[in-house]
Amino acid sequence: MRAVVQRVSSASVEVDGRVVGAITEPGLLVLVGVTHTDTPAEAAKLAAKLWGLRILHGENSCSDVSAPLLVISQFTLYGDARKGRRPTWQAAAPGPVAEPLVDAVVAELRALGARVETGVFGADMKVSLVNDGPITLVVDM
Repeated sequence: MRAVVQRVSSASVEVDGRVVGAITEPGLLVLVGVTHTDTPAEAAKLAAKLWGLRILHGENSCSDVSAPLLVISQFTLYGDARKGRRPTWQAAAPGPVAEPLVDAVVAELRALGARVETGVFGADMKVSLVNDGPITLVVDM
């Protein structure tokens, strides 16, 4: 699994002009990509990493200060643009494989006590954010 994690002051995601997920206070925006070999164990490991990642102000984590997370599926994180001008998506898991694993990350975060908002898997989403810092990390499991 791969995640792009951004420390944000606020973030939201729209589908068809309607906000489907938003955080209005400092927290993390997390874009999650899944590849073919990922497992539920890796989803749980990623959730624990996100919950404890100390990148909020004062070197705090979401678990330290009960900060919210907005988690959005993002198959393009496994795009490969090394050859030519058109990326390939061969490393990205297909929807029936990826969706349950993204859901598992969200469920595990909630089980840890996190407040989690989400996008809509497979939808055309418009993401808005105020990156705080800016701080952006790539986390691979």
